[in-house]
Amino acid sequence: MTRPPAFDYTAPSRAGPVFRALLFHAPLVWCKPKDLTMSRRCELTGVGPMVGHSVSHSNIKTKRRFLPSLKSVKVTSDALGQTFSLRISNAALRTLDFKGGLDAYIVKARDEQLSTTAQRIKRQIKAKLAEQAAA
Repeated sequence: MTRPPAFDYTAPSRAGPVFRALLFHAPLVWCKPKDLTMSRRCELTGVGPMVGHSVSHSNIKTKRRFLPSLKSVKVTSDALGQTFSLRISNAALRTLDFKGGLDAYIVKARDEQLSTTAQRIKRQIKAKLAEQAAA
């Protein structure tokens, strides 16, 4: 990958960590875009922002975003005996209560909709349950 030519001046508001590395030719450490920003996405269900219209009384439609109702909660795993801090939607919180807790929900959840943190928790829970079944 080639670097763009260095610029003489950059406004301080534009000089983020990656951009500064390009300016001063420091070694770059590339990471996933998901790690750079905190997304508005539920860590258990994968629900994210949706796009729609605001419709006025005169029926004029303007674009808008419908953001999920996220909440930072600490959820306890019965199998591991640990608490985990997750950003989940209020609907996912109700689903956790309905399904019987984090362990019952996360074991049956698909990996595509789970965040990397939730996938790591799922692997730990599955390993612990397999260990308990073998004993």
